[in-house]
Amino acid sequence: MRKPLLFTVAAPTIAALALAGLSATSSASALARHAGSAKSSNSCTKSHLKLHTPGQLTVATDAPAYPPYFENNKPSNGKGLESAVAYAVAGQLGFTRNEVKWVVEPFDSSYAPGPKSFDFDINEISITAARQQAVSFSTPYYNDPQGVIVEANGPYAHITKLSQLKNAKIGVQIGTTSLAAVNSSIKPSNQPDVFNSSNDVLAALKLHRVSAIVTDLATTEYMVQAQLKGAKVVGKFSAPSGNNWGLLLARRSPLTACVDTALAKLRSRGVLAAIAKKWFPQAAAVPTLK
Repeated sequence: MRKPLLFTVAAPTIAALALAGLSATSSASALARHAGSAKSSNSCTKSHLKLHTPGQLTVATDAPAYPPYFENNKPSNGKGLESAVAYAVAGQLGFTRNEVKWVVEPFDSSYAPGPKSFDFDINEISITAARQQAVSFSTPYYNDPQGVIVEANGPYAHITKLSQLKNAKIGVQIGTTSLAAVNSSIKPSNQPDVFNSSNDVLAALKLHRVSAIVTDLATTEYMVQAQLKGAKVVGKFSAPSGNNWGLLLARRSPLTACVDTALAKLRSRGVLAAIAKKWFPQAAAVPTLK
């Protein structure tokens, strides 16, 4: 998916459960996709890795880099979920922090076909079949459902079912998986409005152009706390596809298998769950819309 505005929270959350509890099916199938390449890959020691720049791990994300994924628009400080995950993977591959270089890659360009100027990109990029035609993904490092924001005093403030949003005018950001999630899970009567940025989506709700916003649940808390007065997160739902975020690599990159191995070790030791627990807000109280 993608992409939040600014917020900084470090509270216990079911995000850890969401991460640790990536369904057995999704985790197993994702691991299976890379099992063959893992067996045939070169050694994952640093000296054998095929890198964009020898001796350096080049990691990409968009600019500006927003919390809670990054802090102070500085990916290199190790703060925020995705900065922390990137450095954890780098460390598992044998790189020191000084050997990690951050570069800017616009979100919509990251999964376009063609050569890449990075070793992997971390940017809340959902793993989808369409994107896998042009790039490769690691196994998931996080699973995030969709969240629904509405006006606190509006007609949808007390809904309990997705079907109650059928006649709502819904706003989503371009290039995200939220549009597919809305169309497949809510099946609205009105075509959703698609906006160029999350700021444009927020403005549309403020101006009553839309009556609901759908975006990553991880994004919604800050939006209602700092960006949208008189709004609330009315619920969350799991999209049929696009909930799993993966590290994005060039198509058939030989580094993919080694990144998967690093993530598997971090996952098994509880490192990924601990990172998610630290940087993502509490979401346990958000009801599930079915």
